[in-house]
Amino acid sequence: MQPVRRLSVCAGYKAVQEDNEKPVKNSTQAAQQAKRHVEGRVLKVDPKKSSYRVKMLKKSGRVVSLDVDKRSGKVKPSKRKDDN
Repeated sequence: MQPVRRLSVCAGYKAVQEDNEKPVKNSTQAAQQAKRHVEGRVLKVDPKKSSYRVKMLKKSGRVVSLDVDKRSGKVKPSKRKDDN
């Protein structure tokens, strides 16, 4: 019997299998994890205390920020806008 695979779905984001989410050790891995969730180009990766903030340019021209948790590798939209 095979294990059941759950899907994560957020509005405007791709459904991604949760078993792809692993601890993130550096900014390159954070960028790769974010690209699995949003189609587009990575503009910037900022390390935070417990996550990486990844700023991406979507194909539509919209800039989005995602938080990639360092321990779990989970990707979530940023709760607040970036301060430049």
